[in-house]
Parts: sequence; structure tokens; C-alpha cells
Amino acid sequence: MTARAKGLSEGRVLYGHVFRNAMLIVIAGFPAVFISVFFGGSLLIEMIFSLDGLGQLFYRSAVERDYPVIFGTLYFFGLMGLLVGILSDLMYVWVDPRIDFEKRG
Repeated sequence: MTARAKGLSEGRVLYGHVFRNAMLIVIAGFPAVFISVFFGGSLLIEMIFSLDGLGQLFYRSAVERDYPVIFGTLYFFGLMGLLVGILSDLMYVWVDPRIDFEKRG
């Protein structure tokens, strides 16, 4: 209300005050949701359509106790999680430039 009273446009108020603060919550939860949906969705689609893929490979190797394949797929999904986490940190700075990870410490 103060920004509107100062004469800022509706778009500037929404982007400057509402959008940045709302997007930080979405960006914080994005990596975990992305990895879980990616793995769960791939497993579900591969089971329904009888496709060979990473989800079904992980499932079959877990059932058959093929530990090297399990570790390989876990490594792949862990690496994807780390990459998505880095992307979310970069999106933090892009959405809200006030956040600076270098001043931490």
C-alpha cells in the first residue's frame, strides 16, 4: 500500500515487492520436488508403457539386489540433485539481487 501511495505502477509493485519474495519460497523447494517428480514420473511411465529407462533400471536392480547398478543410478540422481541445487542458488540471486552468498561466513 505504501508503494502504491508513493505512485509506483501496479507492475512495479507486484514485481518489486510481491514477486521476489514469493518466488524465493518456490525456488527453495524446487530441487527436492524436481528430483522426486523426475524419478517417480519416470518409474511410473516406464511401468505403464513397458519402456526401458533409468527408473525401471533402478527398480529392477533394487529387486534383484544388483548393488553396483543401484549405486550408479543413485550417483546419477544425486548428481542431478546437486546440479539443480546450484541452479536454484543462481536463480535466488537472479530473482532477488539483495541475496549475496559471498558475504556469508
